[in-house]
Amino acid sequence: MAFIAPLRGVRFDTDKAGRLDDIVTPPYDVIREQSAEAFLAKNPYSMVRLDITKAPGSGAVDRERYVAAANLFNTWRREGILIRDEEDALYLYETRYTLHSGKKMVRRGLLCLVGLAEFSEGVVKPHEHTFDTVVADRLQLLQHCKAQFSQIFSLYSDPDNAVIALLEGARSEPAGSVTDADGCVHSIRRVTDPTVIRQVQLFFRDQSLYIADGHHRYTTALGYRRYLREQQGELPVTHPANHIMMYLCPMEDPGLSVLPTHRLLYWPGGLDVAELTRRLQPGFELEEIHAGSRESLIEEALSRMDEIEQRTQEKTSTSFGVYHPGEDRCFVMTMKAGVNDRFEIAAPCLKDLDVVVLSELIVKKYFGLDHQRCESEDLIHFYSDPDEALDAAVKDSAEHDDITPLLFLMNPTRVEQVRKVADANHVMPHKSTYFYPKIMTGLLFLPACRQRDDQAS
Repeated sequence: MAFIAPLRGVRFDTDKAGRLDDIVTPPYDVIREQSAEAFLAKNPYSMVRLDITKAPGSGAVDRERYVAAANLFNTWRREGILIRDEEDALYLYETRYTLHSGKKMVRRGLLCLVGLAEFSEGVVKPHEHTFDTVVADRLQLLQHCKAQFSQIFSLYSDPDNAVIALLEGARSEPAGSVTDADGCVHSIRRVTDPTVIRQVQLFFRDQSLYIADGHHRYTTALGYRRYLREQQGELPVTHPANHIMMYLCPMEDPGLSVLPTHRLLYWPGGLDVAELTRRLQPGFELEEIHAGSRESLIEEALSRMDEIEQRTQEKTSTSFGVYHPGEDRCFVMTMKAGVNDRFEIAAPCLKDLDVVVLSELIVKKYFGLDHQRCESEDLIHFYSDPDEALDAAVKDSAEHDDITPLLFLMNPTRVEQVRKVADANHVMPHKSTYFYPKIMTGLLFLPACRQRDDQAS
């Protein structure tokens, strides 16, 4: 099944580049334009300058951006800003963080190379669709820079925590530590013991890997390998393009957190609460929340939803919160018995997902907005932070008379649901999962060309 291997990672020399905290960034796809500017202001070696954000396309102006990133990457390597480890290693990656509830968590995983496999092989399993424009952007960057700047976040099953226990018990050396904007502390340590590395490799021979975060980057790596094969013919097994850098985390790890991604739906026109509830009542029991301020309404709705979600370990009820900012009213919605069996999704593993119920039953059937219209008119915005979503809903409600913002509060998708969907070869709607904390971009790089080509650049 999965082939994993150690790597000689490329890292920043902090004596020359400065504090890692001011250099690393979250993955490119969660960085907003204002955040990118703030990252650039911290340090001239910010990863934003390499891992280009949010401008897919193939025009001449865009190509200049990829060329500039490649030139910068090569310059930093020549000047010793970036250095390469001398020994092959697996990297133990520990993240210490605090949830919004105040609960302190520790998540542990490893950074390594993984043999690139087509999705049809069943070795690496996706759970989300990808968008061609995003893949085209990432492919241009990879073709020009010939390096992977970030890791694919993937899951594997290890109920006994055997792999992490092996790595934690081995002799290791620190290889970098940063504190991100949320206060999460990310630390990596090099493990070079060949006996330990071999034991870890043997463990993964019987494992499938489940992509948690990084579907576009993985699809890009597949495209890059196809591109090289067209140029050079079949590649040697050891060619870097036959491998990809991953962060692997056991799905049973108690520190693994999946946060919900809330939906802000922009109804194209006026819609009062009476009409909203009329549309929802065929499928849901509605309980209005009375809790004072709008912030308290959202907090209480999320608390009620969590209570419903925690009643059983199996998925037996689906609940949402919905907030109408124009009238400052909030409801908790719980699906009525039998409704799940009546809407047009055949696969049980998909019908069990709140994100599918929202997309197919509420948005498509009850509101009459199909996927194509939602995408073409940008009718749905996604937020991991409910406070940020609330601010946007209130602001847009006050400023626009021709739309009605409706904030739908979500429960998180469960890890076991991700596994069931991937094993059944299905995919979830866009932004179904938000694994937290994100893996930091810039802690470790991987050259994606052979060593002699790497030296020539």
